[in-house]
Amino acid sequence: MGHELTAQEKYHLITRNLQEVLGEDKLKAILKEREVKIYWGTATTGKPHIAYFVPMTKIADFLKAGCEVTILFADLHGYLDNMKAPWELLELRTQYYENVIKAMLESIGVPLEKLKFIRGTDYQLSKEYTLDVYRLSSVVTQHDAKKAGAEVVKQVEHPLLSGLLYPGLQALDEEYLKVDAQFGGVDQRKIFTFAEKYLPSLGYAKRIHLMNPMVPGLTGSKMSSSEEESKIDLLDRKEDVKKKLKKAFCEPGNVENNGVLSFIKHVLFPLRSEFVILRDEKWGGNKTYTHYGDLENDFADQVVHPGDLKNSVEVALNKLLEPIREKFNSSQMKKLASSAYPDPSKAKPSAKGPTKNSDPEEVVPSRVDLRVGRVLSVEKHPDANTLYVEKIDVGEPEPRTVVSGLVEHVPKEELQDRLVVLVCNLKPQKMRGLESQAMLLCACSAGEPCQIEPLDPPAGSCPGERVFVEGYEEGQPDEELKPKKKVFEKLQADFQISEASVAQWKGKNLMTKLGNLTCKTLKSGSIR
Repeated sequence: MGHELTAQEKYHLITRNLQEVLGEDKLKAILKEREVKIYWGTATTGKPHIAYFVPMTKIADFLKAGCEVTILFADLHGYLDNMKAPWELLELRTQYYENVIKAMLESIGVPLEKLKFIRGTDYQLSKEYTLDVYRLSSVVTQHDAKKAGAEVVKQVEHPLLSGLLYPGLQALDEEYLKVDAQFGGVDQRKIFTFAEKYLPSLGYAKRIHLMNPMVPGLTGSKMSSSEEESKIDLLDRKEDVKKKLKKAFCEPGNVENNGVLSFIKHVLFPLRSEFVILRDEKWGGNKTYTHYGDLENDFADQVVHPGDLKNSVEVALNKLLEPIREKFNSSQMKKLASSAYPDPSKAKPSAKGPTKNSDPEEVVPSRVDLRVGRVLSVEKHPDANTLYVEKIDVGEPEPRTVVSGLVEHVPKEELQDRLVVLVCNLKPQKMRGLESQAMLLCACSAGEPCQIEPLDPPAGSCPGERVFVEGYEEGQPDEELKPKKKVFEKLQADFQISEASVAQWKGKNLMTKLGNLTCKTLKSGSIR
C-alpha cells in the first residue's frame, strides 16, 4: 500500500461500515502501540451463502489495517445450538466451512497466510477451558445466560441447557484466543455485553466489540441459511444467480431495506473502491461511482434504474463466485459438500433397506463395523487345543463371546484385560461347537514362521469406540455383512501393516478419534 498507515487511518479502516463499536478508546490506544488482534467466529451449521461476503469484506479491511486476524470455526457451538449440526456431521461441516471460507477469502484477494484458522474443539475441550466453563457457570445467572443468547440461539418451546452454555463459551473464546477484539453482527450484541460483564469476574480483561449492521439479504429479508428459495448459494450456477436476483426486492427510488444496494455498499464497494453501473448507450452508457453515497442518491432520484443495478451486481457477483465454483468442481469437494449436507429428500431408508452408503454394493471400509473391545476373560476352548474363547466388552450391555486361534501365538496373560480391535458385523460362526460373535483383528508378519500380534487401539480408548479408515468417517456400517457378498474378504486384501507399524487400508490409516491403530513390533505384514 505504499505508505505506512497512521493509527487514525487504521482506525477508519477497522470501523468503516460498522454499526457500533464498544471500547473505541481502548481500540485507539492499542493502535498507537501495536497491531490489534481480532477474531471472528462462525458456527459450522447451515451452508454458507453469499451474505458471508459481508463479514469477509470486513476481515479484508482488518488485514489492510495490519490487524492479526483469527477465524474460529465454532463446531462445538453449532452442536450446542439445538444440535443445528449433529455430532456425526460436525467434522464434515467444519471441513466444508474451512474450504468455503478460504475460497471466499481468496476470491476477494485476501492473503490467507496472514490469517489464523482454528476450530473450537481444538481447545474448548481442554482441562483449563472446561474448568473455566464451570467457574463461569457458578457466577452467571440463568436469566443473564438466557437473555444473552436470545438473538443468536434458536428459540424453542423447551429450551435446552446447551443454549445457556453457548454465550459463556463465546465469552471465554476471547480469552483463550488471546485477542483484543471480537467482531460479529449486531445480532451478537447481547452476547458481547454479557462477555464484557462476566470475563472480569474470572480475572480476565474486557474485550473490544466490533459490530456489523444486519445487512438485508440480497434477495430477501435477513440473509439466513434457513430461507432456502431466496438465498444465493456460493455454488449457484450463473443462471440461478440471475433467476434469484430477478426476484430480489428493489423498487425504483426506494433505498430503504434494499438488499441489492446494501450488497454494493458492504461488499462490492469496499473491495474495489468503485462500482460500475453497466447500461445501454441510450440510457447514458456505463457510469463509474467512486463514492457509495453518490450511487445511493442517483438511485433515490431514479437516475439509476433497478434493472441496471441488478445487472451490474450480477456481473460483479459472478466474478466473485467463479473461483469458488471452480474450486468446488473437483470430485473430492463435491463429495464433501454432499456428505456434509445430505439431501433430505434422499433420507435414510427404513432399517431393512440398504445402508446409508451411497451404493449399498460399493465395497468401502465404512461398511465394516470395527470397534475397540476389552478382553474380560480368556479360556482355552474345551474341544480344540489351538482356540481361545474370550469374553469381550464392545460397549454393549452384554460382552460378546469370541473364538480365536491364537493359543500358539499369544500367551493367555497377554490377552487378559487388553484393548483389542474387533469386526462386529460378521455373521456369527460356530467354531468347534461354540458360536463366535465377532472377529479379533491381528497383524501377521510376511515371513515364515508367521508372527502374530493383536492390533492395539490408541491408549485411553474405550470399549465400543468406532474404528474407521481415514477419509471414510461418515458411512454407516451394514447391519450384518452377508457371507455370500464377501465384503470383508474383498476389503481385507488391502489391509496391511506399514513400515511404521501402523494399520492401514490402501495406505490410509485405521484410527479412532484418539489416533492410529498400531501393532507392537511388526514392521510390515497383513491384517487378519
